[in-house]
Amino acid sequence: MANYSGYPAPNYAPSAPPMPDSYSAGRPPTEGYAHPPPPRSYSHPYPSPWASGAGGAGGSYFPPGTPPEVIRSFQAVDRDQSGFIEESELQAALSSAYHKFSIRTVRLLMFLFKNPSNPSKMGPVEFAALWGCLGQWQAIFYRFDRDRSGKIDSVELKDALISLGYAVPPSVIQVLISNYTDVYGRGALNFDNFVECGMIVKGLTEKFKERDTRYTGSATFSYDDFLSMIIPFIVP
Repeated sequence: MANYSGYPAPNYAPSAPPMPDSYSAGRPPTEGYAHPPPPRSYSHPYPSPWASGAGGAGGSYFPPGTPPEVIRSFQAVDRDQSGFIEESELQAALSSAYHKFSIRTVRLLMFLFKNPSNPSKMGPVEFAALWGCLGQWQAIFYRFDRDRSGKIDSVELKDALISLGYAVPPSVIQVLISNYTDVYGRGALNFDNFVECGMIVKGLTEKFKERDTRYTGSATFSYDDFLSMIIPFIVP
């Protein structure tokens, strides 16, 4: 039976779970990583270069206070200055800020942060939301990468998910880790793998909770509903 104690709010949203209270006092050091984490809050106002309507409904402006570096990252890959970016451009933006993001992770992020008027692309609003979300996930990654290896192993993944309220069974942890086994048979997650796993666990849990409104750990699905819920997360 599922354990719902300590779960985040039941409304699904494509963002990282709240940081634990014990971790809100400060950020972990960045030694051993190629790039510092993105900002967790938008503290510097910077207007979008696109005029209203240039990029489609709701997608032509960055939110007020978006940091300049986030806007510059978007501009650098939006080569046609359309106000929207495709998956290959998003991959380039994320890979320049972190290590290389896999196209599988990028496609999942595109699905979760898709623009409502142009689902195959991402606009400034979605890009800024994703950037802030990744900052939260990276802070969690830093906290649980205890050996500073730049990877999360099965024990660290279990502890990270438990700290966020997701009591994932060991058998599922092993399934998740096995998807990222290297050529030497060692299973561990780099940052983009960790984001992908976290988003899948969070997203599927929240979708399940939409049916399990009493938090009993059980829910009933039709076959069509089950496939509609699962497939977007496993075949991005």
